[in-house]
Amino acid sequence: MLLLKLSAQDLLTLNARRRMVPHLAARWRHFRGADASLSERSAWAESLVSLANDLVAAGRGNVEMIVECAATIDEGDRPGDPRLIDVVLVGRHPERSGPSVQLVELKRWSMVTRVERATAELVHVTGMGEKKHPALQLREYYRAFTSERGPFGNVDFACGGFAYLHNATEDSVRPLIDVDAPVGAYAHVYTRDRREQLLSALRRHFAEDGAMSQAETMLQRMGLRNTPLLDAMIESRGDDTVFTLRGAQKEVADQVLEAAAKVLPDPERPALVPDERRVVFLVTGGAGTGKSAIGLQIKAELEAQGRTVKYASGSRAFNGALQEHVGYGDREFRESFTYFSSFVTPPDPPLDVLICDEAHRLRDRSTNRFWKPEDWGTGPQVDELLAAARLTVFFLDEGQSVRPNEVGTAALIEDAARRHDARLVPSNLREQFRCGGSDEYIRWVRAMLGVSGEPVEQWRPDGLMHIEVADTPEELERIIRTEALAGASGRIVAGYCWPWTKPLGKERRLEADVRIGDWHRPWNADSDSYCAGGQAPPAKTWSVDANGLGQIGCVYTAQGLEWDWCGVIMGEDMVRRGDKWVFRRGKECKEEGSKIKRVGLPGSFDPKVRPGSVDEEEFGRLIRHAYHVLMTRASRATVLYSTDAETRAYLKELVGEVEIHDLRPTWANLPPEARKPHLPRPRRGAGGRSKRKRKAKETKGPDLKLF
Repeated sequence: MLLLKLSAQDLLTLNARRRMVPHLAARWRHFRGADASLSERSAWAESLVSLANDLVAAGRGNVEMIVECAATIDEGDRPGDPRLIDVVLVGRHPERSGPSVQLVELKRWSMVTRVERATAELVHVTGMGEKKHPALQLREYYRAFTSERGPFGNVDFACGGFAYLHNATEDSVRPLIDVDAPVGAYAHVYTRDRREQLLSALRRHFAEDGAMSQAETMLQRMGLRNTPLLDAMIESRGDDTVFTLRGAQKEVADQVLEAAAKVLPDPERPALVPDERRVVFLVTGGAGTGKSAIGLQIKAELEAQGRTVKYASGSRAFNGALQEHVGYGDREFRESFTYFSSFVTPPDPPLDVLICDEAHRLRDRSTNRFWKPEDWGTGPQVDELLAAARLTVFFLDEGQSVRPNEVGTAALIEDAARRHDARLVPSNLREQFRCGGSDEYIRWVRAMLGVSGEPVEQWRPDGLMHIEVADTPEELERIIRTEALAGASGRIVAGYCWPWTKPLGKERRLEADVRIGDWHRPWNADSDSYCAGGQAPPAKTWSVDANGLGQIGCVYTAQGLEWDWCGVIMGEDMVRRGDKWVFRRGKECKEEGSKIKRVGLPGSFDPKVRPGSVDEEEFGRLIRHAYHVLMTRASRATVLYSTDAETRAYLKELVGEVEIHDLRPTWANLPPEARKPHLPRPRRGAGGRSKRKRKAKETKGPDLKLF
């Protein structure tokens, strides 16, 4: 976890705009569950700015400052709040050329005396009482970051630390620097009258350039920059270790695996008296908290143990992208992946484990327009899923429910578990890894759309996620195309605010339905095969096919997926009027001389939210949720555009200025370590999926991916 990552010069820019302290306070409230004290806020305003000014004075304004940071290690044996270090400075070492890190404790102490009969471990601080020597605090942080389990473990880099008492003189804090004070690479102490020595040390530890590259490497080590899910799946094909899970993610996975070991029969030694207990795991978490990563990882590990496992989803787009992008053949994909509606007839014998991803997309009943009515489900779909396996895992985010017939809620699953006399194990994931790891961005989107009910504030850049507002659709497309052609992944998505024409003629031409002034583009192909002479991919692979950049996606083809850059077009279905959002339904009209339909009255054209299917309150809720999904698809930058001028002005006011030095994460601005082209798709079926129905490996494979 961290509260802020910016270079020293960018932190000073943010502070000059009076946005630094409010940003830190908002993230503090999210992680700690309480407001930051006035003392904490004033410490940020004074101490962080003092250190940043010194870095700039030393000619090291490029050095990255990672503020209020916790080592990403498993601390299950350490109850309570995470240990936060004030600042981690990251840059390039001037001689070794590798990473250089300094752990910093900032103290506003002005007077320190020795505690009677105490060693140098304790000092008395005027007005604050007894405190531990800051060098001893730094020793704890140093060990946490550099131990084998720490994020910097087994990395060859220069690491040290210092305490900075910018309000003190050397004489006023003599006990901190006497001969019996703690010593070590992390035990340096600098005061106001030793500022020149500090500036000299900063120049000695850090080079004038290269800090962003090294910071990117360290963020990856800390699990805050992660390989996209589908790329991780490509690299791990044939291996049992898919993702490196962290913190609460690992706890959830361990709980599932432990429960499986207890209640499922040993494939090698069946029990004489079978254990009939059923277990239901309910894992809730917002967009990007790693739900799919956990599901795919436990699937791999359980298959390696010889368990029968199915991975079910309510998302056709997610399943299609997974199959096409990772290169599964049809048969091997069907062996492991399926849909919620596939269990009208329960498997015999039951599966050992059924993993249900995106469980907010559960339907009331299992139906299909291609089935005969007598083949439809007759009871709740959730009951079919619980009957299909001994152990069921649901991953759910109620904030991503976007259709009126999606009934998946925590209450629904809890009630079903009681009916089936199953043990329910709830878990909640808070730390998210999409959107650059920026919890601040997720909260800002939810507040701005009115999903969370929290007051919306101006966006505060945190160095993890970028937002900007385009003036025209042409500008938005230019930005996304430029980044995609340079090497990043990118897509344009929009609210469902235009009619959607089926492919036309023998050549299956795509009509340019999305029309904003002179800018016309087609929706992604509403088809299971290629259209437009093979130039437009099917809907299920639009998100991963290079030619998908030429079409506009909607919430139904984007949900569950991610790109580096995402352009989001807000239509007339959700516009800002005064201090509230107004939701509109659209009406279509036929184009003269053709069967093509155009916009008659601007608004929503989503057939799933027609007046006959949802009332006005539910209509507004679903539109908010749809834009929440669309605005949380990017891992580095979101570009917003609204077709409504008043709404566009509102967004510009909230986003504020974006011309902050080096914070726009264009491909050109990214350091080499961050320029990771997305992997090419393997040929479908190439190489084959390794058979996991065998005994667990005697030695675990290497952790290949951070997620």
